[in-house]
Amino acid sequence: MPSLTSTLAPLSRPGSASGDQAHASTPHAYDVGLLLLRVVLGLTMAAHGSQKLFGWFGGGGLDGTGAFFTMSGYPSGKAFAVVAGLTETLGGLGLAIGLLTPLMGAAVVGTMVNALAVKGTGSFFAPAGIEYEVLLTAGAAALALTGPGRIAVDRFLPGLKTHRLAYGASAVALGLVVAGITLLLRK
Repeated sequence: MPSLTSTLAPLSRPGSASGDQAHASTPHAYDVGLLLLRVVLGLTMAAHGSQKLFGWFGGGGLDGTGAFFTMSGYPSGKAFAVVAGLTETLGGLGLAIGLLTPLMGAAVVGTMVNALAVKGTGSFFAPAGIEYEVLLTAGAAALALTGPGRIAVDRFLPGLKTHRLAYGASAVALGLVVAGITLLLRK
């Protein structure tokens, strides 16, 4: 039975002497995969936030979204609409370009936890299900934990060139705490 240390050991690089070469992947494969995930998830969230802020893509804008937030029990619905819209738009754009990735991922996680709480747990699958929100939340958390890969703005920022699991875990914890505080304000 493999030990925990060997299970968590980094995957070997092609041409290295250790590890199972049949399952090794190149760093480029990881980077391109993370880029694809970041861009799709990030732009999806940014578009969703722009629905709240500007009414784009059939959204309610600040007035409609504010009314929804008020109806959902948030005090000062319009202010919460601004916060949610900015968090989704800026968090999504940050993820898409790989800027401050752990924090941007955590911002999306916090917003989506609130979306899950508002939507409820009536069903997992569409049309009234929560699978879409769960997928966005998990994807954002995964990006916060793994980091953006090498094709990202973070690679050029001092202190963010290397990603540590602790950075991502701390950021996700922060996003969950802020989401919890926000939910406590809800009636």
